[in-house]
Amino acid sequence: AIVHPGKILPLHRIPEEQVQVATDLIYDRRGSAGLGGTAPADYDPLHRLMQLFEGASESKRTTEDRAALPVEERLEQRIVDGDRDGIDDDLDEALANHPPLAIINSFLLKGMATVGELFASGQMQLPFVLQSAEAMKTAVAYLEPHIEASGGGSSSSKGTFVVATVKGDVHDIGKNLVDIILRNNGFNVINLGIKQPLDAILQAAEEHGADAIGMSGLLVKSTVIMKENLEEMNARGLAHLPVLLGGAALTRGYVEDDLRAMYEGDVFYCKDAFEGLRVLETVLKARMAGEAPPEELVQRKPRRQPKTTRPVEDPPARDALGRPRSAVATDIDIPTPPFWGQRVVRGVPLDDIAPLLNEVALFRNQWGFSPGELSPDGYAELLETKARPVLREWLARAKAEKVITPEVAYGYYPASGDGDDLVVWDPEAPLERELVRFSFPRQDRGRFLCIADFFRPIDSGEVDVLGVQVVTMGRRITQVAQELFAQDRYQDYLFAHGFGVEMAEALAELWHRRIREELAIVGDDGPTPQDWFRQSYRGSRYSFGYAACPDLEDQMKLFQLVDATRVDVELTDEFMLYPEQSTSAIVVHHPEAKYFNAR
Repeated sequence: AIVHPGKILPLHRIPEEQVQVATDLIYDRRGSAGLGGTAPADYDPLHRLMQLFEGASESKRTTEDRAALPVEERLEQRIVDGDRDGIDDDLDEALANHPPLAIINSFLLKGMATVGELFASGQMQLPFVLQSAEAMKTAVAYLEPHIEASGGGSSSSKGTFVVATVKGDVHDIGKNLVDIILRNNGFNVINLGIKQPLDAILQAAEEHGADAIGMSGLLVKSTVIMKENLEEMNARGLAHLPVLLGGAALTRGYVEDDLRAMYEGDVFYCKDAFEGLRVLETVLKARMAGEAPPEELVQRKPRRQPKTTRPVEDPPARDALGRPRSAVATDIDIPTPPFWGQRVVRGVPLDDIAPLLNEVALFRNQWGFSPGELSPDGYAELLETKARPVLREWLARAKAEKVITPEVAYGYYPASGDGDDLVVWDPEAPLERELVRFSFPRQDRGRFLCIADFFRPIDSGEVDVLGVQVVTMGRRITQVAQELFAQDRYQDYLFAHGFGVEMAEALAELWHRRIREELAIVGDDGPTPQDWFRQSYRGSRYSFGYAACPDLEDQMKLFQLVDATRVDVELTDEFMLYPEQSTSAIVVHHPEAKYFNAR
């Protein structure tokens, strides 16, 4: 069936029996196997489903039920349901008896509080949270002229919050979700965007009289910048500003142990937007009352000490110069590449990329369709009825509107291992003219692995082969996502952003497969894409900034081997790819090359 995603209901709004019977029908659970094992022997889920919906019309039963409620409760329920249709009429009715600010603070924000509780308990997924935020935004926009006419000033009465993605970081989805949730819970949010230096953040905080600031970032490098920013705030005497931090590479322990110990003010770790809302509300409420925030929220924990001193280990092997080395084989057959140097490929067919889309990463990590308290069957039903229709819509839109432009810059170069270094040679003068040299970290225990070990040693007289690739979905999908965010279409913004990111990952997977085909090592591949996601193939694809090669500055060396500007990809000041829907990697063919942590 073709289903419009805007008409899909979240599971918490569907009666439990309807969900259970529909799930039984999908999995053909008849007789006593149905209804969670409580059904009679003659139970038939198809017959029961027909009985449940006999005489049903297209009108929403929830709308009819809501119409019987007092207008104050109707408005609250509209926010929870994310239903904007007809909200103007309810607001007009409420305005006859309540001031506009009272409607926002007493009824609409109460609905958003319920949304937060449902999200925290796993009963509401992120896309439906954003649908509620859209309804909240619509209601507040309708009330704004009434507030101004009544001399009530701004509808934002809880405080001002300046938020930004830190210098050099191009990732903005987490920061924008914080913006959406705080803004629609009564805060004035100043969203500065991506790649923001501390000076810009502090200038905005002073200009707008910020009550607190937030910093966001994705990779490990961003956590270092956050620490440097806090140190600079100490030096400038600005530690009176509470700071909220969030991002994929941050941990609660790092913020609450290390950063809290060095920052002279209050700093908080927020795992998601709703924790940010809770922290900000608590801190600012305490400040308005002239009190310190609750001790459990701001207590400075002692720095963690290592439990034991780890004994020094000897490496399993050493090279001819006595340097530590792993026991990785050095006599693997070297594939022959189809060409040396670099090439650009444009117009990669969407139908070739889509089968390699990792739905787990897309649905759960990017779009926020998490299982919560759902059973495995219930979660499968959620994905089938709510997530996959959205994916089909975006795939169709990608074809019709060209919102993505898949392109690749890739190539092959002769290379050699030299201790912890990977030496890349000029194809016209291998072992003579060096193009770039990567220096990789080595494990100091266990297997003592280093990426350089997966290439023929420089003193062997033979050159190995290195693959390199940069893939992108282009800049259009970034623009589309930004336009949706600016239009307050929060749910569609989330879908557009996640779609672009995971399609870039799918293209990276496709091109790694193409490289294995061109090197004639594809015979070691597992039979399905799901196997490839688990590295069931020969070799590995390593991206800078991750565990085996953590130095993002190596992106500059990679860009000397492939001219990524030919596919409109550039590096930020902190060596991250822009547009965000792009990835880069070096490709290693050695059978023992798999992901590992070099630290």
